[in-house]
Amino acid sequence: MASSHIKRAQRLAGTAERALSQATTPLRNFGFPYRTPTVPRGVEVPPEVSGLGAHYDTEWARRPLASGVRGIITEGPIRLAARVLTNPEVTGVDRLSDLTRLENPPPVIFAPTHHSHLDTGVMIRSIPTVWRRQLVVAAAADYFFDKKWKSAISALSLNAVPIDRESTGRTSSDLLSGLIADGYSLVIYPEGGRSPDGWGQDFKGGAAYLASKTATPVVPVFIDGTGAIFGKGMKWPKPGSTKIVFGSVLSPLEGESTRRFNARIEAAVTVLGDEAITDYWSARQRAARGTSPALTGPEHTSWRRDWDLADRRKLGAASKRRRQKRTWPDLG
Repeated sequence: MASSHIKRAQRLAGTAERALSQATTPLRNFGFPYRTPTVPRGVEVPPEVSGLGAHYDTEWARRPLASGVRGIITEGPIRLAARVLTNPEVTGVDRLSDLTRLENPPPVIFAPTHHSHLDTGVMIRSIPTVWRRQLVVAAAADYFFDKKWKSAISALSLNAVPIDRESTGRTSSDLLSGLIADGYSLVIYPEGGRSPDGWGQDFKGGAAYLASKTATPVVPVFIDGTGAIFGKGMKWPKPGSTKIVFGSVLSPLEGESTRRFNARIEAAVTVLGDEAITDYWSARQRAARGTSPALTGPEHTSWRRDWDLADRRKLGAASKRRRQKRTWPDLG
């Protein structure tokens, strides 16, 4: 009895298979688009372009609804987190008054130092309102746009756009140039990434190149203290104090190369770093003598660099730490 049922099932399966084969026979005579196109032997088909990384489309994040949501996030959680974790002190905004007083201030490129993931939130909180409404952040494509959920959060909350750090591609350059032409200001970190050891890194030419290409002024910015709060390698932030110093606007000179303009931007940020831990007049005196402390730190071994970094932080905002009062146990 069981064998008869098995044979009957096999006949039914065979009948269904023949019917399906007959139904699909006409389609076999057709090519693309009814069937996947064939590939000649010896030809390597390039992989499909991923929708992540530098190819992630962020246009949706600049539409009215997303912009409204981002405004709530910026003025709510981001400002609150920046206030609680970093307690920022902002100076030098008056140096931008020539632009902020205009009826329609032009887009600018903010070029800050980069020591922590907190830097972007601190910048968004500190940048004057006239530019904060239309502000995009150049973010590392390989870090902030490597997953769909991370890409969506970065684009929505920070209005971030992906930038390929490994190479200066035309795609990224055209994207940022187009955004500046549409009236957006830009935050771009000239160092290319967070500091690995607490000291600064040599500036890359991205900000200088974009400024020269689009005739956009650059605002040098020095951020002090975020590396001690949540630097690279730290698992959890340690609330403290920070200081954000805005410098005077820089514009590319006629005939000035990108390399020289980049050097001028780095020199301006270096002076701001000196000002952040001393005062305006002393920093300018050292700049005139060419003795400003380098952002990259001393040319010593790692332990000496760590030693000097600790001394520098004692002079800056990082020394004004909160929640660090310790009480010795009563041994009496």
